Order: sequence, then structure tokens, then C-alpha cells
Amino acid sequence: MPRHRIGWAIIEREEERLTPLMGALIEPALLVLLQEQPQHGYTLLASLEKLGMNPPHPSVVYRALREMESLNWISSDWDKDESLGPPRRTYTLTELGRSALKNWCAEMAQTSDLIRKLIGKIDQQE
Repeated sequence: MPRHRIGWAIIEREEERLTPLMGALIEPALLVLLQEQPQHGYTLLASLEKLGMNPPHPSVVYRALREMESLNWISSDWDKDESLGPPRRTYTLTELGRSALKNWCAEMAQTSDLIRKLIGKIDQQE
């Protein structure tokens, strides 16, 4: 994901661009998807798109997965039972990851209230 600096919002927005706000939601989105079921990285990319998130570059997703695994929020194993192609990693949510997801939920609820207030104030000015 390219780094965005202050002022990024004034630039004409490309629909497929991963904004800073959407980029911040990759971590909780991945945790939500892994809470539903263990998945491969490539499947997670498709699942993010189904959630309504513009698909981030695969390197962004795999970097987030590595970081969450280093925090013991998720674990991974090689799926050697695949009949076609090389083995792929399957990612699974851990108990610590479930706790992190609960914290994310509380943070997003609080942020959601702030976002609604900001949108309301912007709408009042128009």
C-alpha cells in the first residue's frame, strides 16, 4: 500500500485506491474473516473484496498476516493435502486473536460514533 501523506484527499480519487482509512481496516477485516473460518491468503484477498473493501495489493495482506502471526493473533500451517499445486498456508485465528478482535470491535464502535458526528457536521455546512 502506498503511503499517503496529509493532503491525499484533495487528489482526484481512483476507485481502486486503498485510502488510509480503508488501509487501517485491513487488520480487523482479516481477523473477522479468520473468525469465520481458517483461510488461505489468496482466499482472504477475495473475501476482503466480498466485504466491500477495494482489494489491497497482496503484499499488504501478506505483510499484515505475518505481523499478526508474530503477535500470536493467528497461526498458520502448510496445507499439504492439496491435490493440485504447491502447498499453501492456512491461517487460523487464535484465542489471543479473538481478544484482539474484541478490542478492535470496541475501537471501531467508538470511531464509528466520531465518524458519524464528523459527517453530520460536514453535511450541516453544505
